[in-house]
Amino acid sequence: MKALIRLTCLLFATAVPVSAQSVADIGEPHLDIVPRTEVEAARVAAITAPPDSFDAPERFEANQGGAGSVRRRGDAEAFSQPQADLDFAQRGEFALGNGLFERLWVTAPASTLASDGLGPMFNARSCQDCHVKDGRGHAPAGPADDATSLVVRLGVPEVPVDELTRYLGAGPDPVYGHQLSDASIAGVPAEARVAVSWVEAGRVDLPGGETVTLRRPDWHLADLAYGPLDPHTATSPRVAPQMIGLGLAEAIPAADILAHADPDDLDGDGISGRPNVVWSPEYETWMLGRFGVRATTPTLRQQAADAFNADIGIASPLRPDPAGDCTEAQRACRGARQGADPEQGGYEISGDSLDLVTFYTRNLAVPKRARVEDPQVLRGKELFHEAGCPSCHVPKYVTHRLADRAEQSFQLIWPYSDFLLHDMGPGLADGLPAGQASGAEWRTPPLWGIGLTEQVSGHRQYLHDGRARSLSEAILWHDGEGRAARDRYATFTEADRAALEAFLESL
Repeated sequence: MKALIRLTCLLFATAVPVSAQSVADIGEPHLDIVPRTEVEAARVAAITAPPDSFDAPERFEANQGGAGSVRRRGDAEAFSQPQADLDFAQRGEFALGNGLFERLWVTAPASTLASDGLGPMFNARSCQDCHVKDGRGHAPAGPADDATSLVVRLGVPEVPVDELTRYLGAGPDPVYGHQLSDASIAGVPAEARVAVSWVEAGRVDLPGGETVTLRRPDWHLADLAYGPLDPHTATSPRVAPQMIGLGLAEAIPAADILAHADPDDLDGDGISGRPNVVWSPEYETWMLGRFGVRATTPTLRQQAADAFNADIGIASPLRPDPAGDCTEAQRACRGARQGADPEQGGYEISGDSLDLVTFYTRNLAVPKRARVEDPQVLRGKELFHEAGCPSCHVPKYVTHRLADRAEQSFQLIWPYSDFLLHDMGPGLADGLPAGQASGAEWRTPPLWGIGLTEQVSGHRQYLHDGRARSLSEAILWHDGEGRAARDRYATFTEADRAALEAFLESL
């Protein structure tokens, strides 16, 4: 509640309403930017232009993470490597951050002061519990299956009567807050148990005789410990995302992302990507949301602090409440022993440790592409463009020239995302708005590394809640702004579908 009051004050203190934000108003204070020269801008425009032909790979296409790209491994460690361009000292920082990322937090008080403060309610005991091997989480297989690598966001959608409520999108459930906690420390009841049943959602007949069966999740929150949810509360389950390339995404110029926005669909192509412009409590300015399924977070440091607080119940300088997401209605949680220590700067994780975790997540390397010269992969790339997929999954960018981050500076990268919000239709909508994102809009997820999902994470589950069990299913769930690309894919021959999927598997 204190954080909500602070955000309200900040919003009213700013003279510019969210809807009136221009490119010039959106700050990037987290980056030490060296402006591009006219010559550099021309080079960037030339190298990021769409390809003229698909007979051969484009220059540097194999290194989809730029100079930091690493060898494509054949084991589950493929997403856990430091960028290739880190120096010796940076590799030491990366290792320290990795240790904190894997740390199992314990209940306070404990003899290990740097590791106590878990909860009082939480979803997992470490970052690694959700992001296993830095890969994607998975949805439960059934009602009794484990839901550790999945979180359920909660919210009561606001009626947008003014700029403030339009910006907030949804308020917390009055008892359960913004996120459901399915685990807790001794003496504090966990909020609920997350269960799911899978329901057939239709069948799609494709050329060549293939039939794809779609499934949708029927989510259920069992054993609610603090009474029923507010009748207006919407729920939004989502699996943990993969972690590679985050620092490179953070270094893309905001102007280059905003150049792809077309909120009023002025070009008439049916695609109207919108930015989620969010308020940064760390920098006290408007920034472009880049992270999270609805692009609600502007920086990786903020993302780390939010995850520590909501998922593990750990207080940091950016999220100082040691009770995490517990509400005033949850007295046992609010009254539980906390782990704030002077050794940690008065928090449960210090600012220095938060910085190390941020450094680790910023520098997880993107593996090199596979089979870039394979004729089937090149044909699949051509079909990817022919279907209109790059309208949202923008292939490439050049990052800012940065004075203090040489490892992410002026890199040609291939994330295959515009990092904007798109309405994906009623089938994927969950009714929970976030910031300027409606309950049907989702940030375009980057595709780099998608071909290594099974190798790293041990499953083939895609989309925000893991409902798609194949790339074909993921494509066929596209609706709304993605409908035209989906319909085009549904006309492809069996050989062309295989080529498109081979291209995606090569990423």
